[in-house]
Amino acid sequence: SGQILIGDTGNAPSLATITAGAGISVTNGAHSIKVDNLVTLNAQTDSYTLVAGDAGKLIKMNKATANTLTIPKDATVDHATGTQILIMQYGAGATTIAPEDGTINIRRDADLTLVLGGQYSLAACIKIADNEWCCGGNLIPA
Repeated sequence: SGQILIGDTGNAPSLATITAGAGISVTNGAHSIKVDNLVTLNAQTDSYTLVAGDAGKLIKMNKATANTLTIPKDATVDHATGTQILIMQYGAGATTIAPEDGTINIRRDADLTLVLGGQYSLAACIKIADNEWCCGGNLIPA
């Protein structure tokens, strides 16, 4: 964390603390503060179910055969609304995004499937409500 002087009209400036959130680092320097927002990679070599620690990460699916990235229901892993997760099909095997079971909805463009578009393709999934996610990106047409 670091500190910065903040003021507003009519009030004396005061020191405020900068605290890093998920996926953000704050580095103090001589008379400066550097804020980085780098994506953390989570490399997987088989089908995978998201965990709480995956919020803000890039899940790199590296498998030569078909595989599935499962988005869990809230009762299993309660990601905060607004959680963003990137998915990359790094290997040759088709990566499918799937719900844990029928209690979770994954929204997408009606003209697309939830299968990534090939090796090195990317998709983003954002939790928009309880048990509801929206996914988009390089997905195969239906």
